[in-house]
Amino acid sequence: MSETNGVMMQYYHWYTPDDGKLWEQLAKSAKDLAKAGVTSVWLPPAYKGTGGGMDVGYGVYDLFDLGEFDQKGSIRTKYGTKEEYLKAIKAAQAEGIRVYADAVFNHRMGADETEEVEATPFDPENRNAPIGEYQKIQAWTHFTFPGRGDKYSSMKWHWWHFNAIDHNVYNESENAIYLLKGKQFADNVDLEKGNFDYLMGCDLDVNHPEVSGELKYWGEWYVDTTGVDGFRFDAVKHVKAEFFREWLEHVSHYAQRDLFAVGEYWSYDIEDLHSFIETTNGRVTLFDAPLHYNFHVASQSGKDYDLRQIFDNTLVQQQPALAVTLVDNHDSQPLQSLESIVEPWFKPLAYALILLRREGYPCIFYADYYGSHYQDNGNDGGEYEIWLDKHKWILDRLLFARQTYAYGDQYDYFDHGNTIGWTRLGDDEHPGGMAVIMSNGDDGSKRMEVGHPNTTYIDITEHISEPTTTDEEGWAEFRCNAGSVSVWVPSHKFG
Repeated sequence: MSETNGVMMQYYHWYTPDDGKLWEQLAKSAKDLAKAGVTSVWLPPAYKGTGGGMDVGYGVYDLFDLGEFDQKGSIRTKYGTKEEYLKAIKAAQAEGIRVYADAVFNHRMGADETEEVEATPFDPENRNAPIGEYQKIQAWTHFTFPGRGDKYSSMKWHWWHFNAIDHNVYNESENAIYLLKGKQFADNVDLEKGNFDYLMGCDLDVNHPEVSGELKYWGEWYVDTTGVDGFRFDAVKHVKAEFFREWLEHVSHYAQRDLFAVGEYWSYDIEDLHSFIETTNGRVTLFDAPLHYNFHVASQSGKDYDLRQIFDNTLVQQQPALAVTLVDNHDSQPLQSLESIVEPWFKPLAYALILLRREGYPCIFYADYYGSHYQDNGNDGGEYEIWLDKHKWILDRLLFARQTYAYGDQYDYFDHGNTIGWTRLGDDEHPGGMAVIMSNGDDGSKRMEVGHPNTTYIDITEHISEPTTTDEEGWAEFRCNAGSVSVWVPSHKFG
């Protein structure tokens, strides 16, 4: 599903400035990203959200407005105009970088008018438990798109295109999920809260032929308009899994090319991910949320974490061809809904674990590469100022090592709870070999085989200044500092 030794970058984070400059920035950065070793970029939702020019993109209002129409208080989106978006895609692709668009099929927000409909209120914490009588409600469910009119699509959205909502104008104070007349919660979704079909806003009924037809038509329009190489599917555990396979097969057939797809199934239970993969016939890769969770726990636990278990119960361990590995993303970053911080000291170790091994399709995070500074309110109501460290220097070194040395056979030395390592022996086109060693405790060392005798190796992370030389059989003692990672490559090939 991914190119050999490819690397994806999530080219945004939740707190990307709302100055409309991201598309222009990507166009300017594409050459440097390609040189660094980035082979694909996952871009944020490019269509108009209910928050207009300030919306991150997940409060979806109009899929057909890519920053072209005066809707929700702005023409541009948070990231720029349609023209700038299309230019950025072309600029990235001109440098050999594939572009993945973010597709949100779960919900719509910011309706233009209300409608009266009958519905049953359910407990938000148990969607199998009604908490009131079938009743008339007034719901924000009519989307007319007055700024766009009928351009690109004439479909207007009504209550019957949705399963459920969470707001009743007739009873503003009630905390409920309202299941709309004649509807049911979807099957083949996550079972959290009894049934996790409903997430937010107006929940799409993808079983309705007008809804599925419009979404497939939008996919055709989108690949024609943008020329993207694939999609990242948002919130897949809230939509029946079969739909993603059907949609992707339809749009790929229309485009006459194989479109890449990765889904966000944010669950730490590996069996949930396996179930989704089985239902979609392996057509959609998934982000390895369990691996991220292991990184989070390891970074919090320090030397008490057994690094030999870092890949336990992860997708990259069990289905590596379908795993997109990551360290952090926009939802896990501080003050966000799924906050699960990977501490700064551990990030170089985590990135080495996804970038320098054979398994998985690694994704690096914009805020880890460039750093970030922002303010927001926490769940406790307090206001916080966040500084995220910039890891660009070490990530560039790891990307270089991946491009140059991460080939051939892989030998693992996962034989100590605090110090682990592995080697890559290289291949005919990429000779030289590489050794990686890391510790979450004291200084570490490990005798490992790189397959190249009488060769001097240096640590390109510059954590260890003294070189080491392999013996007649291609073995050497490789070192790392406490709480650190070192990447050893042949000295005569570096620089």
